[in-house]
Amino acid sequence: MNRIRIATRQSRLALWQSEHVAEQLSQAHPDLALELVPLSTRGDEILDRSLAEIGGKGLFLKELEAALLDGRADIAVHSLKDVPAESPPGLVLSVVLPRANWVDWWLNADGLSPEQMPERARVGTSSLRRQSQLLRMHPEFEIVPIRGNVQTRLGKLETGEVDAVILAAAGLERLGLKVPTPLPLRPPEFLPAPGQGVIVVQCREGDAEILEHLACLECAETRARVEAERAVVAALGGDCRMPLAALAEIECDRLRLQARLCSPDGRECLDARVEGSVAAARALGEEAAELLKGAGAMRILSRL
Repeated sequence: MNRIRIATRQSRLALWQSEHVAEQLSQAHPDLALELVPLSTRGDEILDRSLAEIGGKGLFLKELEAALLDGRADIAVHSLKDVPAESPPGLVLSVVLPRANWVDWWLNADGLSPEQMPERARVGTSSLRRQSQLLRMHPEFEIVPIRGNVQTRLGKLETGEVDAVILAAAGLERLGLKVPTPLPLRPPEFLPAPGQGVIVVQCREGDAEILEHLACLECAETRARVEAERAVVAALGGDCRMPLAALAEIECDRLRLQARLCSPDGRECLDARVEGSVAAARALGEEAAELLKGAGAMRILSRL
């Protein structure tokens, strides 16, 4: 094979990610021809309703996955935090690239922190995870659902439709966008989405030639971290709409995992912390999920 067709969404960030993968592949395989196949997804097209209403983050993938299955593309590039816990039959998440900045950024035009904001401040986010953790600390804030690409959401801040927004640092850094002084939202108060800051490549299962070409992109440390984080998602039902946060970090041969499930209003918050061998990443994620279940996770999820 001397050509790889890359299925991608059409947003600036998605195209940046796909072009980044293409560049990495080109450096490793100079004779390889690489072609982007831009596709529109239902998640990109329906912007007047929340992801929870229209079926979750998997709607950003379905058209790309269809292109893989019917042969219009050879690989697809995704933000891992948008990928459901289970891949469709016939497809596999072949390689995981090194993790970028995983934090969320608090952005306010005046550079104010959440603690400095006025009561009833309007904060733009359509993420239940971000909403629940923010309301846990600041129940007086008003959450304003906003969807669309990064530029659209920043525009809501610039026009004054919202007083602040919460966005993933990785996307803003990748696009090189100038933003108001960002405030990183970090543990212990704030945890990211499972897989946040990670680009993943999907391909057809058993496609040995493609897998051989992609092997150069794999980051073993990031793979272990996201296996632990995504195992929590899978054990709790694999629903991308749940207000679940998780972060795995590695030091030497030890993996530490924090997982958090909150009610959307932030009034209930369940935390789990586990530690063990990097080789047991998936089992640690499952252990964290069991701790959350024991603390009442299914009660919170049943209300969503």
